[in-house]
Amino acid sequence: MPSDSRSHSHDHAAGRGCSHDHGPRHYHSEGGSCCGSAMPEGPVNSAGRSFQVSGLDCTEEVAILNRVVGPVVGGTEHLAFDVINGRMTVLDTAGSVPDDRIVKAVAGTGMSARPWNADKAEADRAAHLKRQARFTAASGSCWAAGFLWHLVETGMNSALGLFAGHGEAPMPLIERGLFGLAILFGVWLVAPKAWSSARRLSPDMNLLMVIAVAGAIGLGEFFEAATVAFFFALSLYLESWSVGRARNAVSALLDLAPPTARVVRADGSEADLPAAQVAVGDLFVVRGGDRIPLDGEVTDGMGAVDQAPITGESALVPKEPGDEVYAGTINGEGTLTVRATKPATDTVLAKITRMVGDAHSRRAPVEQWVTQFARIYTPAVMMLAVAIALLPPLVTGGAWGFWFYNALVLLVIACPCALVISTPVSIVAALTASARAGVLIKGGAYVEAPGQTTALALDKTGTITEGRPELVAVHPFGDTTDTGLLTIAASLEARSSHPLSRAILERAGSDVTAAEDTRTVPGRGLEGRIGSRKVWLGSDRFAAERGIGKAIPADLRDRIEGTGATMVVVGDDTGALGVLELRDRIRADARQIVAQLHAQGVKTIVMLTGDNERTARAVAAEVGIDEVRAELLPEDKVAAIEGLVASHKMVAMIGDGVNDAPAMARAHYGIAMGAVGSDAAIETADIALMTDDIGKVPWLIGHSRRTMAIIHQNIGISIATKAVFVAATAFGMASMWGAIAADVGVSLLVVANALRLLNTASREAPAEGGKSKWITNVKAPVSAGE
Repeated sequence: MPSDSRSHSHDHAAGRGCSHDHGPRHYHSEGGSCCGSAMPEGPVNSAGRSFQVSGLDCTEEVAILNRVVGPVVGGTEHLAFDVINGRMTVLDTAGSVPDDRIVKAVAGTGMSARPWNADKAEADRAAHLKRQARFTAASGSCWAAGFLWHLVETGMNSALGLFAGHGEAPMPLIERGLFGLAILFGVWLVAPKAWSSARRLSPDMNLLMVIAVAGAIGLGEFFEAATVAFFFALSLYLESWSVGRARNAVSALLDLAPPTARVVRADGSEADLPAAQVAVGDLFVVRGGDRIPLDGEVTDGMGAVDQAPITGESALVPKEPGDEVYAGTINGEGTLTVRATKPATDTVLAKITRMVGDAHSRRAPVEQWVTQFARIYTPAVMMLAVAIALLPPLVTGGAWGFWFYNALVLLVIACPCALVISTPVSIVAALTASARAGVLIKGGAYVEAPGQTTALALDKTGTITEGRPELVAVHPFGDTTDTGLLTIAASLEARSSHPLSRAILERAGSDVTAAEDTRTVPGRGLEGRIGSRKVWLGSDRFAAERGIGKAIPADLRDRIEGTGATMVVVGDDTGALGVLELRDRIRADARQIVAQLHAQGVKTIVMLTGDNERTARAVAAEVGIDEVRAELLPEDKVAAIEGLVASHKMVAMIGDGVNDAPAMARAHYGIAMGAVGSDAAIETADIALMTDDIGKVPWLIGHSRRTMAIIHQNIGISIATKAVFVAATAFGMASMWGAIAADVGVSLLVVANALRLLNTASREAPAEGGKSKWITNVKAPVSAGE
């Protein structure tokens, strides 16, 4: 049997102990491994105590909480954050720090915390957003009322003078009062955070705005102060709204599953029950056109199911008794009776939703860069503002009031809101869009990686080939009959569900007695016993190691290998009993997909297989693969990946998520094929393709590049806008209201630009690389084949 046919799930331990790598990864974002303690923004599903933090809307607040709560728990390495869900986790490594002490520390930042309660979290977030909306609306109403009052009292020409600058006649008391209320409502939620920042001598954007507002009041510019307060409150509200929009897009995935299931009772009657109350093993009915509420196995009925919500497949998938169905998918015509195989909280859909929700905490390098830039940028801007306020009057004799005003304008335009919020919203939108397309990306770090891929390694079965091999010929030796040879092979493979094993079992029929004492010889084959007779099967290399390789006729070997088929040798203690010839058809679109990967800049595509050299090269030549590494044991695949990593910027390994785990761990990132139904595949890889459709890989690369293009656009727009206003301020040409209006406008622009990624649907996949036309069974832990 081919050596890559015998890499078993026990190899998982060699490379993976969690859902992320412990091998020598080269693509970790700064801060260390997400599984270790060196990454404070690590996954929030780590063991620990979680808190709902009201006011945690962006990475600016994460930095504040790290500075304040970090020392309380013994260091920032003991904290993890999920900005999208407003959750802070104190890891178990922090030791015994009382909850009330943590809550008190958070309160000192101007935010509030309470122990995490998933049922109340959404209500808390909604209440926080509603509170922001009320104060923003009150500030805006008072601002508008003040402006209208001025308009009625003085006329249009004088009203326009409000926008002309400062230094006019004293403002009437009523007008000043209305603008004062606008200021009060605008800074009400910001002031506690600004005060906390000032006490810690750690300036942030909240402190910048409060200083700008206070300075404008000191200059008597109540209109400008009110404008800054209102628009900054509006900007913060938009930030919370955009985060909520991304969070709701993730939640919408789970909403695909209906809340109730029509359960068949023991007496044959039917009743609608909440899906959460349906136990594993219960039968439920799915009528034509209904969404399937739970994962299960069809027991009665036939039809076709739209699996696009989970896998992104455009074609309906035929279902009959014995087939698996998944929560959130849509039954076509006909009625299906399904036996529940997983509770509502553990369906593939629920697992995907949780992982996408938690994935944001594993941050992309570009996201970390933005956060670090903002931390340096804010204090630098305050120093520049001080310089603008002092140097012109001292050096050139300029007016103190004029240059102090310009320093305040600089503080306003320097607010990094647009820069800070655009990147995390883009990442979450990209993660959600990919999940809708049937591609599960396990973190922001792995959104960026595919677009930089220069080398791609993959196995053969189920990627380049259909993954549905057929037994095309039986070649017995000596006195062995076709039936006798097939019976021995089927007995050894009786408890395997791998594609090659299934091909042998399908040919043998249902009346198969499993061999006893079966044992896997990793990378080589199987051994077992039928009665008192010891039997084995495996690759021709396995036969050669037993000293009987020459028993296989050379012309037979050449013919089988020359056609790209796989040769399985069957034998016992007396020698080789015969050969089975299995052929797995190459995907019709494989050559097109490989060509598109090359066109996208993937310079080297390598096939790593345990199959024999001639078979592997025949397949590779047909589809245009650059290099072939054949007859590999699992450890050989690891060595091959390490060689690629040493010579390429970004290396991806595509496998089934179990037997290729060590090699996937050594690559910069790993992609699991056909993850639907395979918990191990979803947990193991950094990116999981929910079907055996390699056409998703070009789509993934394109999606990564679209995401990074939007992020770079947002960063460029934000920095360019600020640079223009900084230059204008240095020459005394900018106004405070214009600066804040521009900042809010840019915030709206970058949020809208980021949310465009939510419209990236699975229908784009064919344009990127085509869709496979085959519907294959889910890969299981293997014993025969790759």
